[in-house]
Amino acid sequence: MIGLLINEKEVKEMEYLIKREMDEILFDLKDERIDHIVKRAMEERYKILFTLFCRVAPPNDCLRYIRRDKRGRKKG
Repeated sequence: MIGLLINEKEVKEMEYLIKREMDEILFDLKDERIDHIVKRAMEERYKILFTLFCRVAPPNDCLRYIRRDKRGRKKG
């Protein structure tokens, strides 16, 4: 485990950067031209970013980025 001490401005910057990266991944996952294997790697990266995002962002912001499967259930 690694500890990190950051101020409020740095937290907001981390939130912003992680949101942009997750938005980019979500956009690319909709692209039919991207190979299934690549999409799987993108999904894995998204999970890592989401976990990090949940550590710095308020819970209401996290709800927006919860992924759902094709049947509308939360992915875990």
